[in-house]
Amino acid sequence: MPTNNELLHKAADPLVTTNIGAGGGGLLNAKQSNRFLDWIFDQSVLAQNARVIRMNEPTVDVDKMDLGSRKMKKATEATDDQIGAKPTFTKVSLTTTKLRLDWEMSTESLEDNIEGNSLEDHVAQVMATQTANDLEDVYIHGDTGSGDELLKSFDGWRKLARASANVVDAASANMTRTTFDKALRSLPNKYLQRRAQLMWTTSSALLQDYIWSLTLANGAEGAPSPGSVMGDALVNAGNTGATAGLIKGATPGIRPFGIGLLEVPLYEETESAGSPASADHGVLELTYPNNRLVGIQRDITVYREFQPKKDVIEFTEYVRVAVQIENADAYVHVKNIKVRAI
Repeated sequence: MPTNNELLHKAADPLVTTNIGAGGGGLLNAKQSNRFLDWIFDQSVLAQNARVIRMNEPTVDVDKMDLGSRKMKKATEATDDQIGAKPTFTKVSLTTTKLRLDWEMSTESLEDNIEGNSLEDHVAQVMATQTANDLEDVYIHGDTGSGDELLKSFDGWRKLARASANVVDAASANMTRTTFDKALRSLPNKYLQRRAQLMWTTSSALLQDYIWSLTLANGAEGAPSPGSVMGDALVNAGNTGATAGLIKGATPGIRPFGIGLLEVPLYEETESAGSPASADHGVLELTYPNNRLVGIQRDITVYREFQPKKDVIEFTEYVRVAVQIENADAYVHVKNIKVRAI
């Protein structure tokens, strides 16, 4: 096992562990960067089911082609009407924003550690976990008008959806089958041709509320079907997780109107709504998983430096990311769903 001095010396250099490796002044090479990114996305929920674009430059345009509808027509023998289908080409731009994560370890933690040579990898994975949580948060709730130091970095999916997607106001109603019905009816019919590829996403409490609304024990709030035993069967079988063909890591569970539902613990449940305004409201969303875009540049910089006066090792990580919605017309956002009172 290395001595404390050896650990301190190792910690003062750029990352040199087996999996993270030296990257020249703290800059990870492509292989190391991909490994770190893998750690990040393994810890994510919603980002795992989004379309991830690994960018080599700050701005990338994603091309879109729309043919519209009914481009075919009756053909007349030996006749050229010289009318051809004209697709519409548009672009969605991803422009990354630079984010920073600061981390430090005291020498006492090194002196008392029992992990030996595994300490460096463990620290890197802890940093990756924190990065994943913070990135997921800003992907969802980013708002350039926010006073929060992280959330003001860029507009996230929630704000983007409210600006251009199909928005439904639940008007402080509880989460029931009615909520899902309204959302589904707000999605243009042409997207229902791929119903099996759609995905619901909602928060933990609202998922619980929906299950509760289907049980025999439900209360006065949000009980659409008195006497239902469906929720009891789900609860007793332990199959109350998410399920859908494209949802990664899903378990058998709930499929409102035949569409899999993914629980996203980081979805906020504390928005205010109603008149008079009250807190504890959340959201429900419906779209194709790959309709959410995540752009992340390959070059992740991780610096590590020993500060003698503080007797700590400082870690500083930089990452550049972006999010977008590729097709807002295929995105439904239900806001102001009241979290059931306990």
